[in-house]
Amino acid sequence: MTESTRTKNGRRFQFILIKPSHYDADGYVVQWVKSTMPSNSLAAVYGLAVDAAERGVLGPDLPIDVTAIDETNKRVRFDELIKLIKDNGGEGLVGIVGVQSNEFPRSVDIARPFLAEGIQVMIGGFHVSGCLSMLPELPDDIKAAQDLGISIFAGEAEEHMDTVIRDAAAHNLQPIYNHMKEELPCLADVPAPPFLPKDFVDRTVGNVTSFDAGRGCPFQCSFCTIINVQGRKSRYRTPDSIEKILRSNYEQGVNRFFITDDNFARNKDWEAIYDRIIKLREEDGLDVRFMIQVDTLCHKIPNFIEKSKRAGVTRVFLGLENINPANLIAAKKRQNKITEYRKMLLEWKRVGIMTFAGYILGFPNDTPESIKQDLEIIKSELPLDMLEFFILTPLPGSEDHQVLSKKGVWMDPDMNKYELEHVVTGHEKMSKEEWQGAYESAWRIFYTREHLETVLRRAYASGVNIRSLMPVLFWFKNAVPVEGLHPLQWGIFRIKHRKDRRSGLPIENPITFYAKYAAEIARKATLLGKSWWELKRIVKKIEADPHAADYKDQALTAVAEEDSEHMGLYNQNEAARVAVQRELRVANKATVQANGAANGNGKGQPKLSVKPKNGFATPDAANESGAAGEKAPAA
Repeated sequence: MTESTRTKNGRRFQFILIKPSHYDADGYVVQWVKSTMPSNSLAAVYGLAVDAAERGVLGPDLPIDVTAIDETNKRVRFDELIKLIKDNGGEGLVGIVGVQSNEFPRSVDIARPFLAEGIQVMIGGFHVSGCLSMLPELPDDIKAAQDLGISIFAGEAEEHMDTVIRDAAAHNLQPIYNHMKEELPCLADVPAPPFLPKDFVDRTVGNVTSFDAGRGCPFQCSFCTIINVQGRKSRYRTPDSIEKILRSNYEQGVNRFFITDDNFARNKDWEAIYDRIIKLREEDGLDVRFMIQVDTLCHKIPNFIEKSKRAGVTRVFLGLENINPANLIAAKKRQNKITEYRKMLLEWKRVGIMTFAGYILGFPNDTPESIKQDLEIIKSELPLDMLEFFILTPLPGSEDHQVLSKKGVWMDPDMNKYELEHVVTGHEKMSKEEWQGAYESAWRIFYTREHLETVLRRAYASGVNIRSLMPVLFWFKNAVPVEGLHPLQWGIFRIKHRKDRRSGLPIENPITFYAKYAAEIARKATLLGKSWWELKRIVKKIEADPHAADYKDQALTAVAEEDSEHMGLYNQNEAARVAVQRELRVANKATVQANGAANGNGKGQPKLSVKPKNGFATPDAANESGAAGEKAPAA
């Protein structure tokens, strides 16, 4: 909250920013003593709001106070907030920010008590922005919110914050602010970049804060909302702006960051930003560390991985998504090349950086059996530290949602389920129950005791600190089976408030509610205690092994040394064999053009020789154009 001093007339404009949570299966708000990490959307809007307050955009007679709440780790106390506004002359605006589709129902419920007291409310974020970007008309849930009196803000706030505040102060808030058709704002010279006070960061696991170094992505993945909300033309903050963000956080004791760019490797200024961070670390002594998100071809960018290490990157998230080329092409994820997966992961292993990857379940060629087969291939052949699973979800704002909407295909109307953990539409090869079951079993298949030991042994042999890796593995192994939530939705100690329940559901009897709550706590504590002890035993076993540093398996074998005929990754089905042949021919052609050699393999490319199986013919040259695999039959 900004510093508040009483004015002579008792009027101060109260700008209350709330990042909502969502509801669990029983209709209770998902909330923790410590949540996973702060919201970058909240940080961005908070920085802009505080800047507007400091500039006095409402004039000297109406100062602005800014209050921010992240509901994932702090309860929204409606009575106190309503009193705060009324005690300051009744002037104010409640902005519900960064609202994703699964958070929209909760956002509307948050708005209701304020609206009942005549207080203005606005909702912004990816859900409303995605819908306005991709649909011909507003969906029913947004129309219903407008009918309640909620104002809608679609787009980015960098160039529009003053207008919104002034309209709210004049009690002339517009029903909708649609900035989706405008040119997206430049981020280079934003005077107030993302920022959250330290008390927000202290309520997160690992005391991590976040910021975006850029927005937008050039790729065309059909399941993605980023490209349709933040654009396909990337926009970037300057190295000066990044330094300002890092120094302002470092001064308040915050030095761990998640750079939320969907693909930092495609930031054209990545090297200038890294060079600035390296200077801060190596010359100015700032011990700052990062997690970044990148694509699976980032290792081909000269010096990218080496400078990531020097810049303090300790963890990297990769959009692996799938290992079946036919599925990748169906999702327009053409940039993912299965022949590059292992080489890329080994490059990150070489510098001792932990690798996380996202894997989507429910692409057209997926079945429960094929998913299980793919996971076993990944476990034995790809040296990943962490794999997290998502259900393919037609999120509003994605091309997938737009296509299904145009075709009139059924999609679950309950937005609370659109958190990538629930099946919300149909699948040609799986029933709803099979699909949901495949998601839940995927966590059990990957995070077995045996594979946890394998992951830790690979890490130890690669120079990764397994004492740091152990709690991360613990987190990803247990979130779904223990809490029933994705690891990114999890936190430390679940908080439940009996009366904070979804509208339309009854308030439970106190005895019933607290008895169930206590039983849940006891059950979870028992399961988590056993899991932690098991992991600790594995770590001690590896540390006591005198040969642990020499561990080697198929996944850690250098790509150039392998025989591809024995790799399931390259021979899982005909689509994979087609893709491997095509990718190698393209690589060989590029090498011929670059070196003038007639038969050279591309530098660093795997020496693969995939023989046709089951009478499968080698694809003709037309497939080299990038269309290969679109018509390849599923295995």
